[in-house]
Amino acid sequence: MIPFINAEDVESHLSWLGLCDAFQAGHQVERADIDDILFKHGDNALLSRAAWIQGKGIGIKTATVFPNNVNLPTALPSVNAIFTLFDDETGLPSAIIDGKLVTKWKTAGDSAFAASLLARPDSKVLTIIGAGNVASSVIDAFRAVFPKLEKVQIWNRTFEKAQQLAAEKDAVAIKDLPEALSNADIVSSSTMATEPFIRGEWIKAGTHVDLIGAYRPDMREADDSLLLTSRIFVDARETAIHDIGELAIPIKEKVISEDVIVADFYQLCNGEQGRQTEQEITLFKNGGGAHLDLMTALYIMKSIQED
Repeated sequence: MIPFINAEDVESHLSWLGLCDAFQAGHQVERADIDDILFKHGDNALLSRAAWIQGKGIGIKTATVFPNNVNLPTALPSVNAIFTLFDDETGLPSAIIDGKLVTKWKTAGDSAFAASLLARPDSKVLTIIGAGNVASSVIDAFRAVFPKLEKVQIWNRTFEKAQQLAAEKDAVAIKDLPEALSNADIVSSSTMATEPFIRGEWIKAGTHVDLIGAYRPDMREADDSLLLTSRIFVDARETAIHDIGELAIPIKEKVISEDVIVADFYQLCNGEQGRQTEQEITLFKNGGGAHLDLMTALYIMKSIQED
């Protein structure tokens, strides 16, 4: 019988540093084959994201998005997902993993891994923009990767939500966004913004900026001035540049060109230099991608097998 793995089965075996090591190793082999399929019927959608890393594994994360589930007499989650892992040698299915578990660790781990390559190792102040589930995971991941962090501050459009998350995470809620950004060594944003609201003038020299939130073609978090004053990196050129508004819109409007994107993970893990000076601003666009889901699923399986 193919095992079904959920968070209760495995999370005690996982670590953010272990996942970062898995990402490092996963990007030192041949690039993954990746592709997406999206079906939509009205407001409802089915998304399948597939990846094949030769010699490692094959995986497909399938997610349904049914927004009206929250309005049913008995409210149901609007997003549901599973990840199916296949053996690379035989093609046989080896596990089915809770898709939310894979997504949680993939998303925050993606940003934490990028910061480990691009942020200053002595970073002491982390500013989190947004106060949802992603923000909570990001705080845990960044604290694991940056043990010298002394302060985590949280800004959210609804201040009460920032206060609630701050109380849960031993952090500080801040009402003023420019203040929260101007003293940060690392900024991580995970919002649903469609218009850029993080201004370059608020970011001090030497900061690392991590952008998670924009995932649709019409979404942005950073303004043009921040893009123009930063060295820009992505997790994968195939997934983060053309289909996500954060970079696709300013490229289309000729604010920046695709050539200014310095490197992705495959390049950074194979000799391309990340941060060059203590004073430069590095900007990372977390675009996700099926290959990162697959690397995360393989790490989850390895963690169970090694226990």
